[in-house]
Amino acid sequence: MKATPASQDYLKALCQIGWERPDDAVVGTKDVADRLGVSAASATNMLKKLGSMGLVDHQPYRGAALTDGGRKIALEVIRHHRLLETYLAEALGVPWERVHDEAEVLEHVLSEDLEDRIAATLGDPSFDPHGHPIPTKDGSMPEPTGRPLWDARDGEQVAVTRVRDHNPATLTYLAEVGIRPGANLEIVERGPVGGPLFVKIEGADEIHAFSRELSESVWVS
Repeated sequence: MKATPASQDYLKALCQIGWERPDDAVVGTKDVADRLGVSAASATNMLKKLGSMGLVDHQPYRGAALTDGGRKIALEVIRHHRLLETYLAEALGVPWERVHDEAEVLEHVLSEDLEDRIAATLGDPSFDPHGHPIPTKDGSMPEPTGRPLWDARDGEQVAVTRVRDHNPATLTYLAEVGIRPGANLEIVERGPVGGPLFVKIEGADEIHAFSRELSESVWVS
């Protein structure tokens, strides 16, 4: 059976959550539901269906893990998505806070020929505008590296490697203060009792206070 756009979204979510939590062999049903904005019951039904298609190993009351076939489809969709984001940003000048939502729609209908043409036009890029690696044509990709900004120590100097791309408001704010992949940051101090992280961006005098939620949307090395 051919994977529908909805099932592709689930496979992609399983793949991406798995990257974020490499120590977990199975991605929880609730995690998938939260990522896709659906009910737990809907997620369970789809994971069962994907299990019957041989695309995931579904474990009742726990969640699922991608099979080799499911991972292949997920990586292809992710490649489409990230190539489209890059093309929209670099060739068409679409702001980086908008390219994710546009690519979410187009990723399911992109032909292989157009994928190849976009990749060639862009010079076969390795990363999208948000710093996420783009899977290669043959389906290989290095595992994402780095750690959340929130985990940095007081006084540490770090470089931004990637940012979470799901929230346009967050991306707009990060762009306004100068946080993009490649930006260098200094952790000035951390507020008490889970308080904000005070960050200074290289080349700027202002110190910014980042909440834990915002700090966990930025990965650094």
